[in-house]
Amino acid sequence: MSKRLQVVVSEAELRGFRRAAGGAGLTISEWVRQALRRAEQATAVADPSEKLDSVRTAACYAFPTADIDRMLEEIERG
Repeated sequence: MSKRLQVVVSEAELRGFRRAAGGAGLTISEWVRQALRRAEQATAVADPSEKLDSVRTAACYAFPTADIDRMLEEIERG
């Protein structure tokens, strides 16, 4: 489900955003969504050593595995 996000910007900023969106062949809404996604990706990068530590920890365990259809069936059965 989509949600509306309202952002207040100056007239000058809005003109610049409209120019940038138009130059990219996008609506301003799509241009803003893409810009927000890029900003999130740039700031959401965790420390690689933390990720590696998590993978190493998980690799120490032996978890049961099965075909995805079988696992979903077992989950449904409870």
